[in-house]
Amino acid sequence: MSTSVHRAPSPSPTEPHVLDNAAWAALTGPHAHLAERVGRAARYPRDVSPFTALEDPADPRAWDDLAALVGPGTVTPVTAVRTVPGGWETEDSGEGVQMVDTALHAEPAPEAVRLGAADVPEILGLIALTRPGPFLPRTVELGTYLGIRDRGRLIALAGERLRPPGWTEISAVCTHPDHRGRGLATRLVRAVAAGIRERGDTPFLHAAASNTDAIRLYESIGFTLRRRTRFALVRTPGGQPETQGGGGQEAGQPEGRA
Repeated sequence: MSTSVHRAPSPSPTEPHVLDNAAWAALTGPHAHLAERVGRAARYPRDVSPFTALEDPADPRAWDDLAALVGPGTVTPVTAVRTVPGGWETEDSGEGVQMVDTALHAEPAPEAVRLGAADVPEILGLIALTRPGPFLPRTVELGTYLGIRDRGRLIALAGERLRPPGWTEISAVCTHPDHRGRGLATRLVRAVAAGIRERGDTPFLHAAASNTDAIRLYESIGFTLRRRTRFALVRTPGGQPETQGGGGQEAGQPEGRA
């Protein structure tokens, strides 16, 4: 990857970190009220987020529970996995980076407005144009989403996605192509981070490993690489083919554009 990335220090090299399995930590923590769960597997409602999670990806029982949760022959995104059990198929996979706030200057953006359910059609339009990652009709329920408008038109967006205990992911960072180069994404990231810090959480985010422009931007404003990540689209054993996901981009893909 043709960009410099500086690693954040790990609190303990021997103990698992909550961000190592962030989706599971969120679905069994602050987002438990949204979780659909069977034993050692959980997911968000399909109109909220495409993400599913396993308590322990090395435990075959967790994979059995995931199959029971999503149904046979279903394609679903999972994170924090390297291999799949026999009978499962990997439809697609990719690499990403996980970055954490170590020196971000967080501050409100006076021009930013909070977005809600009434704004979803316009949000989905901007997401389809810029493709920062999966966004569904109820994704706004995951946390605070802020936008910037120009003459009433939504031109930039950022918000909160996964919420493991003590952490909140900044997500859906995008700017309309006609308005890039004005620092709108940076202002929104700082504003979303200010709200995250107010409640005592630390901001983090994900980006596709190939998106070196976004990684450089996040480094320049105070994020540090914590780890490299892998996402996968897997098909459960048996049944007729069915796809879970949406939002105008491959479900489960890391954040794309800044």
